[in-house]
Amino acid sequence: MLRAALAEMAARGLGIEAASTFVRSRPVGPSQREYANGAAVVSTSLEPPALLCLLQGIERDFGRRRLGQRWRARTLDLDLILWSGGCWADAVLVIPHRAFRGRSFVLDPAARIARDWRDPITGLRLAHLHHRLGKRK
Repeated sequence: MLRAALAEMAARGLGIEAASTFVRSRPVGPSQREYANGAAVVSTSLEPPALLCLLQGIERDFGRRRLGQRWRARTLDLDLILWSGGCWADAVLVIPHRAFRGRSFVLDPAARIARDWRDPITGLRLAHLHHRLGKRK
């Protein structure tokens, strides 16, 4: 499904500059199943809110239904973690993603394809954040 989602993103005009291999992870929250996670570097002229709208449309097309319950099992979850423009915040979207620094299922695949990208808040590279997270365990 993740490869199909990447293909759909490309079909809708997003440039897939890099895509990681997938890693399995346990869920955050009450879901009982494991998830496959990956990261992609995407190029687009869209501003973050328009990109989020496009990504949520892809999620809907892949069967995701947002029913108001946080962290429920889902077929596809496409998040904006970082943006080359630095930080973004509005009523719907915050970039960088608030929790990404503490999530190995985000940092592991992201550091594989964009190790030198920097967190605009801490200034740390993804490789450094990933290494720090591994040391905490």
